[in-house]
Amino acid sequence: MIKAGSHNDLTVRPARLNDAATLATLACELGYKTTGIEMATRLETILKDVRYKTFVAEIGEKLCGMIGTVSHSSYLHNDLSGRIIALIVSSRMRRRGVGRELVAAAEKDFRRRKIMRVTLTTRVEREEAHRFYEKLGYARTGFRFGKNLRRTANEIQDQPTACNE
Repeated sequence: MIKAGSHNDLTVRPARLNDAATLATLACELGYKTTGIEMATRLETILKDVRYKTFVAEIGEKLCGMIGTVSHSSYLHNDLSGRIIALIVSSRMRRRGVGRELVAAAEKDFRRRKIMRVTLTTRVEREEAHRFYEKLGYARTGFRFGKNLRRTANEIQDQPTACNE
């Protein structure tokens, strides 16, 4: 656990499966509709995978933020890279140092694992988040593009159903 300096009672600790319901609520605050059951299913997989690390921030045993990271190999570098894939702070706790402490915990974990290159993405419209990361020393280095792929008719047809399993 990491005791944060800016809040005497702010603690950053590894996430647990029983945090799922609160993490789902936090995800909803950012517009990612998620149920507690969905988050529990995701967390079950993530917590078993050593490449992923998830930390939560608590103030007085009340969860108020989370950060999720992943380490990965690269075609372009010989060493591992790290990626911050989620950072959420409860809307009522923003601008109080919680996000900064979560990022510090993730960076400490990356350094412990000898990962020195860290990237992240944010949505274009989240300008406050851009300024936040820039204040922490992150630089804009490119653009992210996204595309949701649709399954082809053959892929849909090849899916087993209850009738043809």
